[in-house]
Amino acid sequence: MKLQKLPLILLFSAVLLGGFVYFSELRKESQPPAAKTDSKSIFALKEDDIQAFTIQTLKQTLKFEQIPMAIPAGQAGLKKTSSWQMIAPQKTTADEATVAFLLNLMATATSDRSLPTPISRKAEFGLEPPFATIEAKTSNQTHRLILGKPNFNRQFLYALADPVENPTQDLAVLQVSIEFQNALDRPLSDWKQVKEKPKPSPSSTPRLK
Repeated sequence: MKLQKLPLILLFSAVLLGGFVYFSELRKESQPPAAKTDSKSIFALKEDDIQAFTIQTLKQTLKFEQIPMAIPAGQAGLKKTSSWQMIAPQKTTADEATVAFLLNLMATATSDRSLPTPISRKAEFGLEPPFATIEAKTSNQTHRLILGKPNFNRQFLYALADPVENPTQDLAVLQVSIEFQNALDRPLSDWKQVKEKPKPSPSSTPRLK
C-alpha cells in the first residue's frame, strides 16, 4: 500500500512544478519590454572645431567668434593660437571658462531617447517659443540645438537637434542634460572677461621717521 502512495505523491509534485513553471513563463511574456536607455551622441562635433557660435534666448542674443592671437617671437610652439571674442551685443574679450563650459556640453551632448511628437505639440515641451537656441559653426558645418523646458523630474531639458526649417512630419524630441540650463541662464556680465584692476603703485611720499 505504501508503494502505491509514493508514485501518486511524485505525480502530484510534478503537476505542481509544471504548473508553476507554466505560469511563471506566461507572466514573463505578458510584461512589457524594458525601455532602452543607451545614450547616443547628438552631434559629430569636437569642441576645438567650433569657430563661432550664437546664443538666442528670450532675454538676449549673443554672438562669439574665435580671433587669431598674435604669437610672441620665440613662442611659435604655443598650442593656443586664438581667443574667444564677443562680437554682439558688445565687442569685448569673452570669458574663456564660461565659453568652454557651453562648448563642451555641445560637443559631448547625448540623449538616451527620441520622442516622436506632432508639430502641434511643440509648446507642450517648451519648444515654442524655446528657452534658448544655440548655433555652432565649424569650418564646414553648422549645428543647431533648440532647448525647451525641463522634464518632470528636472534631470533633462527637451530639445531639437538640427531641425528642418519647415517640418511636415513628427518632430524627434530629445532629452539633453539639464546643465545646458546652467550654462545659458546667466547675465551678460558672466560672458565677458573680468578685467584685472591695476595694482596701486607704492606711494612716493617718504615715510616720516
